[in-house]
Amino acid sequence: MTPEPELRDALLAAVPSLRAFAISLSGQVDRADDLVQDTLLRALANIDRFERGTNLNAWLFTILRNLFHSEYRKRRREVEDPDGSYAARLTVHPEQGSRLDFEDFRAALANLPADQREALLLIGASGSPTRRQRRSASAPSAPSRAASTALARASPSFSRWRTSRISGRTA
Repeated sequence: MTPEPELRDALLAAVPSLRAFAISLSGQVDRADDLVQDTLLRALANIDRFERGTNLNAWLFTILRNLFHSEYRKRRREVEDPDGSYAARLTVHPEQGSRLDFEDFRAALANLPADQREALLLIGASGSPTRRQRRSASAPSAPSRAASTALARASPSFSRWRTSRISGRTA
């Protein structure tokens, strides 16, 4: 929409005042010129919202000030990263690999006999005892002997599963 000649003249007459205000806000002449240009573009795009008979300069100054503050907030959130090093550190590694490994682990665990599965789960949940803890403990009781036996039987099964997984990945 082309503004009326008197409105267009009023817009052009406001440019020096807008430029001075933009320089006072930004402190940079180039940035101020960009702000004035953006202000005039926005004013022309929304000229139908301007109420005739009101203060055109006040309306233009409000547009310029709001543009300045919006761009200031936007720039405050931005980080300069010309070489992309900051963005490279923000990458998120996919979780699918660990999820697939966990599903394979569950499948292998389900294939073990119940006593071996229970021994592995108990050791995994409580942590493997250290040598010092085993030495300082009194003679092992029957349940812990049974758990040790089940663990010893489960270990080769898991070792075979793990070896097949590793060789399957490289193939």
